[in-house]
Amino acid sequence: MKRIYLHPIPVRIWHWIHAACITLLVISGVFIRFADYTKAIPLDQAVRFHNIVGIIVALDFILWFAYYVGTGKIKTYFPTVEELAHGAIRQIKFYSFEIFLGKPNPFHPTPENKFNPLQKTAYLNIMLLLLPIQILTGLFLLYPVKFSSIINFFGGIKVIDTIHVLLFFFFASFIIAHFYLATLGHTPLAHFKAMITGWEEEPEEHH
Repeated sequence: MKRIYLHPIPVRIWHWIHAACITLLVISGVFIRFADYTKAIPLDQAVRFHNIVGIIVALDFILWFAYYVGTGKIKTYFPTVEELAHGAIRQIKFYSFEIFLGKPNPFHPTPENKFNPLQKTAYLNIMLLLLPIQILTGLFLLYPVKFSSIINFFGGIKVIDTIHVLLFFFFASFIIAHFYLATLGHTPLAHFKAMITGWEEEPEEHH
């Protein structure tokens, strides 16, 4: 078994804070969006909790961005043309049917290149586009009077709320997909263990 130190401590701390907060935001968002059907938590308490956790996510994102830009690790999220042209197809084939035939993952992570082309494309859009939009729309909904001019520029509070809710459904779906994909290591818990210890284990290839 080959061991690779893949996830530094700052990345692991950020990941678990972020994972916990996004999950809590989705759960509290359900209580807010479907308040007429979910009576377990009063609406005002759910909104207050949602806002507090949202602020934590925003601060956590700023720390993530500063760390990745400051260390130059942000380039990890940008796929090359070759990766998109060839690597992406290999990964699609692997996830679509080769994994069910017991074939090995064609991508092997390194500290300098942790993500396969599909992961890079997904994470790039999520971390540098969708999550910032979700944070900003949440901020506008939290302080509608203060940001009234910006809200009106984008079509009003209903437009901002719709974008926020649609992204809420996306992130809820992403959590499920991310959890499933995290079980596709050489054992179902291998990737979870790596995000706790920092060390990724890969079976040695035998020729």
